[in-house]
Amino acid sequence: MAQTESLFPGGSKKRVNRAGSAVRDGTATEEDLGVIDEWRAAHRGVLNTFQAILRNRTRDTGIAVAQRHKRKRTIFDKLLRFPQMQLARMDDVAGCRLIFRRLKDLYAFRDDFHRARFNHKRRNDLDKYDYIKQPKDTGYRGVHDIYEYDVNSDVGKGLAGLYVEIQYRTLVQHAWATAVEVIGFVTESQPKFQKGDHRYERAMALASEVLARAHEGSKGPVPDLSDRELVKEFLALDGELHLLRMLRGLNATDKAVSAKRNAILIMSATGELEVKMYREAPDALRALFELEKEMPDRDIVLVRADTSDEVRIAFRNYFSDARDFIKLIEDGCAKLTQPRTRRHLPAKASRKRGR
Repeated sequence: MAQTESLFPGGSKKRVNRAGSAVRDGTATEEDLGVIDEWRAAHRGVLNTFQAILRNRTRDTGIAVAQRHKRKRTIFDKLLRFPQMQLARMDDVAGCRLIFRRLKDLYAFRDDFHRARFNHKRRNDLDKYDYIKQPKDTGYRGVHDIYEYDVNSDVGKGLAGLYVEIQYRTLVQHAWATAVEVIGFVTESQPKFQKGDHRYERAMALASEVLARAHEGSKGPVPDLSDRELVKEFLALDGELHLLRMLRGLNATDKAVSAKRNAILIMSATGELEVKMYREAPDALRALFELEKEMPDRDIVLVRADTSDEVRIAFRNYFSDARDFIKLIEDGCAKLTQPRTRRHLPAKASRKRGR
């Protein structure tokens, strides 16, 4: 244990925790920030291991896979929001995201992955982070697993004890999550963190319920409303906020992501996106830390995916692309308010009756 602790990125878990406490208290020194950067950078090895495992298991399945380092600003904000949290135990600094077409595909893949034969340990109980069965109040739906990295090799020993978060979402759930992120970029509200104008938060909770019922046959965060009450309240809030009109009016940023697999996405205060591409991961990580120091007020994230399409799918919020959400919510509202007898007719019969 002592050997592993001495090899721990940043010096030791205690040293990382002290640096995190200093950030929370507003007393962080350059040394503290250096410790945190070393600890963050070490998660690259964990991400590389898990994304390789996941890509091998998703080959030729149509499941989108991407990975990301948690943004420094988000890490620091989380330390402030959770005063008792120890930085070395923050379990979502490294994240892999998988996006599925259907709910049953998500759960089938996850069940199979839980039977994988490796030393990395899943730290959470089966349903602890199942936000599909128990959606968050904000409307977030998806499933998370936390794994603790563990290998026997000399190279990997120093990474033992670091965590990685695996996110499982369907395309429908991802469309909603993307829209929430975009709202955070283009308004002064953050419905994801329940900050700002709470009407956005309520509207997106209702939207999540619409999508769950209409497209996935399940319930969301406000199950007690009837279908018509649900749609009526959502449309009323949309009328006040002009939410769909705002999202529809955004021009999806046209940034070509090249064959280089490491992308740094930089969002300006005006909502414009800059993309920097790097072939080698260490170069991208060094550039990330430099850009964070140069532009501390910018939203900057390092992501990796095998293709430009996967980057766009997994991180659509950075491309201001909420088109999927708009179409799904409009179709969902129409489906939930049409007569129930008509709703369950086969397509051909429905068309005949409409003649």
